[in-house]
Amino acid sequence: MSPASDDDRVIFEFYPIGSYVKVSAIDPRTMVEVSIVGDPARGETALRHAAMQKLRYVLEKRAKGGRGGLIV
Repeated sequence: MSPASDDDRVIFEFYPIGSYVKVSAIDPRTMVEVSIVGDPARGETALRHAAMQKLRYVLEKRAKGGRGGLIV
């Protein structure tokens, strides 16, 4: 059995908002959540990829000691 990919360990939520869709990606280990807004015509795979890229960016920035997004 191969190791799980990053996408297998991330929770994705899709919320239609008018003519757009809000996609949230949550890392269950750190509870870090990011969101993007995109055109649903791009397709679920492309929207997941964009949200995953943002999540990776935020997690890498936080690992280096940066804020990597708003902390409330």
